[in-house]
Amino acid sequence: MMPPQRFPALADKYPRLRIAVVGDFCLDRYLDIDPARTETSLETGLPVHNVVHVRSQPGAAGTILNNLAALGVGELCPVGFAGDDGEGFELVRALKAQRGVNMEHFFQTPERRTFTYCKPLVLRPGKPPEELNRLDSKNWTPTPPAVRARLVDSVEFLAAQVDAMILLDQVEKSDTGVITGPLLDAVRTLAKHDPEFLIIADSRRTLRGYPPVMLKMNAAELGILTGARQDLSVDDVKGAARALAQKHGRAVFVTLSEHGMVGALPDGTVEHAPARPPRGPIDIVGAGDAVTANLTAAMAAGATLTESLAIAAAAASVVIHQLGTTGTATVAQLTPLLAAG
Repeated sequence: MMPPQRFPALADKYPRLRIAVVGDFCLDRYLDIDPARTETSLETGLPVHNVVHVRSQPGAAGTILNNLAALGVGELCPVGFAGDDGEGFELVRALKAQRGVNMEHFFQTPERRTFTYCKPLVLRPGKPPEELNRLDSKNWTPTPPAVRARLVDSVEFLAAQVDAMILLDQVEKSDTGVITGPLLDAVRTLAKHDPEFLIIADSRRTLRGYPPVMLKMNAAELGILTGARQDLSVDDVKGAARALAQKHGRAVFVTLSEHGMVGALPDGTVEHAPARPPRGPIDIVGAGDAVTANLTAAMAAGATLTESLAIAAAAASVVIHQLGTTGTATVAQLTPLLAAG
């Protein structure tokens, strides 16, 4: 349990932090549908969903950035790209709208399209939003050499400028996004030259072959990485995380949904933070990214493993109770939860 004043003391340091977020920034576009306005198409005879409101916000790596901004981190440096298209215009505008964002290392290019999650939501009074089939726009070809090189240059430059760096690989097909082989080679060199530099990585495909940086994953990704079965108990996860941290030489974090999360250090230390009980309907979208953001900010501010896990678990609890959006957790929202233990 954290002393009541410990989180405020850590949060006081957030405005002095500089954090780079390197990864696949996408546009989360929400289409709010009013079912009372449903029509039938004269041409096809199919139902027509009438959109009454469109909401756009940064997603994927942008969700991590949103959470860091909500915490009041002083300067945020997104490293990534968008297409030279309408979705790219919306994404850049949304990133610029966040406080403290330095856009020097985020660029638009006609060689890529903007990674977009389009989420139709049916909104019925008194009921949680119902998400229909999502419409995604992605890149399926390798990231062009000039784009890769520009991203590597940004990572190498920012390593000497920031307090921490987050890597997020969100794409399904390797080397089609921001996190490519050359970029990981550059990170490997950085980690070798400065082992104390705080770098944390998350990949929805696999973290296998990643350089010696902190690794964050969920239980399924742990199984893919280590070959472990999927029905692991918390004690099993603690053992697997400890072994992986000792082998990798860096901290390992594993989220376990309703069972909380586990953190392990290379010295064999392992901690488990239970999940907080739900306080009503929940929406888990964005919870993992909130965990990544809060772990990074807490550790960069000097939090211990136990403190970092507690803060991240509280953030996940705040976010999952925000329905129909990819939420964030502010210091003001986290303070009473952490003070209550």
